[in-house]
Amino acid sequence: MWPALAAWLALSLLAGMGAEEMCGGPPKAQSHSIPAPRLSPEERLSPHMPEALRCDACHAIAFQIEEQLRRAEGKVGRKALSESDYVEVLERSCSQGWESYGVQELDGEKRLAGPGLPRQEPMSVMVMGGPWPSRLSKMCHGYVGERGEAQIYGAHRQGPAALRELLCHGEKGACASTKAGGPAPPKAMQNEL
Repeated sequence: MWPALAAWLALSLLAGMGAEEMCGGPPKAQSHSIPAPRLSPEERLSPHMPEALRCDACHAIAFQIEEQLRRAEGKVGRKALSESDYVEVLERSCSQGWESYGVQELDGEKRLAGPGLPRQEPMSVMVMGGPWPSRLSKMCHGYVGERGEAQIYGAHRQGPAALRELLCHGEKGACASTKAGGPAPPKAMQNEL
């Protein structure tokens, strides 16, 4: 069989019948151009999370807190954690590296992207690192300071929806004045005299 195969290959090459002629040329690669999101000076330089991204950031923080508390409870047999344990877990949650989060542009709108966030577009460029990890950490510590560890842990024990409601959708939550996580409407100017 080998001699027949070798003879066929030699004849095919001599006759100019290479694989490209027999099967057609290689498929043409499609070219896609995906630009990185254009960040405003506030989005690039401010130490604070931009207003339009705070709702997404809140959902990311709630997801990470929920995951960390769930893992800690799993280690103790799904029982409630002691106060010292959940305080430690919340501190660790806020101090973690947030490098897996960044900004991507979806349909002309900048959105935070990463674990626990919806609408992740597979064919887009995400700007990670930079100011985003420190902004998320600051927001997380702010939530723990404002709401308190006991209230956050109590909401966690009621379920992920209760924790998101407490942190993000309550009266002062980052998503309270937004629809579907979009940017909040502009605030009215206040007379500070």
